[in-house]
Amino acid sequence: MTSPESPVGGHVPVAGGLATGGLKYAAEIGAETVQVFVSNPRGWAQAAGRAAEDEKMREAGLPVFVHAPYLVNFGSPGAETLDKSVSSVRHALRRGHEIGARGVVVHTGSAVSQPFDDAMRQVREHVLPLLEELPDDAPDLLLEPMAGQGAMLCATVDQLGPFFERLESHPKLGVCLDTCHAFAAGHDLAAPEGVRKTIDLLVQTVGSGRLRLVHANDSKDACGSFKDRHENIGAGLIGERPFAELFRHPEVAGVPFIIETSGRSAEPHGNDIATLKRLRDEG
Repeated sequence: MTSPESPVGGHVPVAGGLATGGLKYAAEIGAETVQVFVSNPRGWAQAAGRAAEDEKMREAGLPVFVHAPYLVNFGSPGAETLDKSVSSVRHALRRGHEIGARGVVVHTGSAVSQPFDDAMRQVREHVLPLLEELPDDAPDLLLEPMAGQGAMLCATVDQLGPFFERLESHPKLGVCLDTCHAFAAGHDLAAPEGVRKTIDLLVQTVGSGRLRLVHANDSKDACGSFKDRHENIGAGLIGERPFAELFRHPEVAGVPFIIETSGRSAEPHGNDIATLKRLRDEG
């Protein structure tokens, strides 16, 4: 059954301020929910933010999510990268709290050149304290599985199991499912029953209620390609139908959908959001 409570939105640019720039773009594309960066996504510099912009974001009433910088990797064998990853995610969680965000998305990372077990020991050692220090009204930490390339620690949804085990299934721990990543990693969302099987496996692995955000992206490449190349909704190899099926899965009811699709202007993003709203509302 379709849930009309599943808001649909997009990742928004924040030039000019989180609220001044971000909310303006959100209105242009018809977003009911937004995702933002609160610092440089490709660097370690941490922006302090502005109180007036933070207040406007809180008052806007939209579900807000923060995406941590791409450099974050708790599985890295490099001490400097590991230390900066901890600092960066702590900063994202703090800034997320200040703007009233529901969650902070972090990629599950890569072991790079070290054994999987060593990388996962680092995950426990450094991520569990971050979870433990969160107040109840702080954002959740949302793990986003990757597309499967290289020495990724997690790609398919069942590979979230070791993360939840080592992080003691902490109540502030959740999942962000990227449809392009899942497809690239081998979950054939375009196949009959593909969506149901994927979400059922996710629930079987981490429990009900852990899926807290969907990154809704079509894929330029085939299932199992291990290539993370997003396409506009319906224009890729996943197609429209699986997104409609996602809205109908009981575990996805009420979960926000965020697009991270192609295009550098409001028009293609607005079209993708309109398509998802139609698929949601058609039932």
